Amino acid sequence: MRWFVCRFLTAGFGVVAGLGIAGVDLSFADSLAMQVGSVTNPPVGYIDFCRSFPDQCVARGSEGAEPLTERSWSELQGVNSSVNHSVAPVTDLQYYHRDEVWTLPAGYGDCEDYVLLKRKLLVEAGWSTGDLLISVVFDEVGDGHAVLLARTSRGDFVLDNKTDRVRRWYETAYHFVKRQSVNDPNRWVSVGDPRWTTQNTATAHAEPPVPSAQQRTSLR
Repeated sequence: MRWFVCRFLTAGFGVVAGLGIAGVDLSFADSLAMQVGSVTNPPVGYIDFCRSFPDQCVARGSEGAEPLTERSWSELQGVNSSVNHSVAPVTDLQYYHRDEVWTLPAGYGDCEDYVLLKRKLLVEAGWSTGDLLISVVFDEVGDGHAVLLARTSRGDFVLDNKTDRVRRWYETAYHFVKRQSVNDPNRWVSVGDPRWTTQNTATAHAEPPVPSAQQRTSLR
């Protein structure tokens, strides 16, 4: 069964990659927290990935959120943009002739492969694994998608292969389902999305479509 229907970079976003931290609205840094729930199953593709790349599945770094500075903001933007433009989009079925192949891409990949490479590069730049959380979402049309959630002292930001713009998690139209635990990259937790139960800064964004029963089952 195909779990992720990865969509790819939207043209015209590359120019925002050069924005400094001064251009980021920090007024709602702590106003909308993602709600962490119970332990849940990791994606099957992630389990297979860890068998092939065990060094990518160990905890590294400190426990505190990464301080958001000009340097760390530049790293997020630079890695997001460079990977988006250095990896050619292709589905697992097209490239490997089977679904759910999670790997570090060598020129080609789909959404989770972009995420894995971005995470690797940021860890090499000094980020902690607990601040770089692989996250599973339903996208704006209700399809499964993977993004990288960067945890900082000024809130959580999303690195996405669909856009070069690094956005706050609640600025996306995504419905967050589960992500890695902060303390253990091999432990996954369900997440609650308060945007759809409260009136807050996200009211300007359209509510995401309700996934079908088949789509909900496919992400377990």
